[in-house]
Amino acid sequence: MKNKLPLHLKILIGMLLGVVFGFLMTKTLWGKPFIISWIKPWGTIFVNLLKLIAIPLIVASLLKGISDLKDISKFAKIGGRSILIYIGTTVVAITIGLLAVNFIKPGKGISDETITQLTETYAGNSNIEKKLTTAHQQVESGPLDFLVDMVPSNLFKALSDNGSMLQVIFFVIFFGIAMLLIPEEKSKPIKDFFDGLNDIVLKMVDLIMLGAPFAVFALLATVVVSSESSEILVRLLAYSGTVVLGLMLMIVFYSILVAVFTKKNPFWFLKQLAPAQLLAFTTSSSAATLPVTIERVEEHIGVDKEVSSFVLPVGATINMDGTSLYQAVAAVFIAQALHVDLTLLDQMTIILTALMASIGSAAVPGAGMVMLVIVLQAVGKFTPEQIAIGLTLIFAVDRPLDMLRTTINVTGDATVSMLVAKSLNKLHKPKPVNWDDNIDNILPK
Repeated sequence: MKNKLPLHLKILIGMLLGVVFGFLMTKTLWGKPFIISWIKPWGTIFVNLLKLIAIPLIVASLLKGISDLKDISKFAKIGGRSILIYIGTTVVAITIGLLAVNFIKPGKGISDETITQLTETYAGNSNIEKKLTTAHQQVESGPLDFLVDMVPSNLFKALSDNGSMLQVIFFVIFFGIAMLLIPEEKSKPIKDFFDGLNDIVLKMVDLIMLGAPFAVFALLATVVVSSESSEILVRLLAYSGTVVLGLMLMIVFYSILVAVFTKKNPFWFLKQLAPAQLLAFTTSSSAATLPVTIERVEEHIGVDKEVSSFVLPVGATINMDGTSLYQAVAAVFIAQALHVDLTLLDQMTIILTALMASIGSAAVPGAGMVMLVIVLQAVGKFTPEQIAIGLTLIFAVDRPLDMLRTTINVTGDATVSMLVAKSLNKLHKPKPVNWDDNIDNILPK
């Protein structure tokens, strides 16, 4: 029952057919309603299934990883190295973005007519207004509110919301440390339960991924028929190209890290991670992609569960390399288009604010624009009206760029997990598991 065609190739075929089908449907009057009514729901079901198992997988995987450590000092090493490397890669991403946008200067080519047209097109857009409100609420919060938000007052409420991932991680770490502090014979039943749950949820990932090629077909067909007019996209081509260039340079940066520090072939690394990257591209959500990222990193790249169970869930929440790079490019692009001069100190402010805003940012589509508002406000040279105009400038191309930067976010998480695992001698030979490995034992003889 083994499939000969690799999963990432099946997903690529599904993506290509989805784009072609979506484009063809835009040429008919009934195409968009048909896709929204009959094709889009299948993609939504797939994403919901991934979100459904994200929290159970984090709980089971992280508890198993902590309980297998035996030595709590190892956990401190994993956590400390993960955070430091995440901060380092995010600073590199923001710096690359600033260098690219200052060199290319995409905002210099935007005419006043284009700015006026885009402002009129998206004036009063509910999505933009919502992001401005959310960003304002975050700016008004206290300096330690992010720590308060990490500690849940109700575990079951946190478990019911994928946006509360940090709260779940906090509880699981607290619970796991308590497990280590009681006699092993008393904690063993709990450990065995979560070991089994972890294996079951990973098998669910395998089963869900059988539908990935069809799901990405539905998701991309929906994106194509819902996209903005091609005229607007062409006018923002220089800006989009600058972001894409920066993101490609991040892939090169990750490849160098993998080759130098783990001694692995970066092309092999990217090939093994490809299904997670392609899903990140189509869903624009690190949280929805997390179960697949964990499965690929553990089974196909060889990172020990002790490392991946902590590094990847935390990375999906605080590591936003692609999003941070996008904010740097977008902030300077908006300044160039609106003729706002940014000094070197202003751009250093962008680096610091984008780094801080990435911590705790929701791993869902569109969170990058909320972070961008925070960055623009921190610079202090933009009026509220200019910030609103700036968002309307980039809103038309935000979704396709969100897809690309989420792919970089996931790649960064996997890269850091490899680096941490290698530093702790927890990078071993991959042991892929197929969905039907045990099927012969349940079929009738």
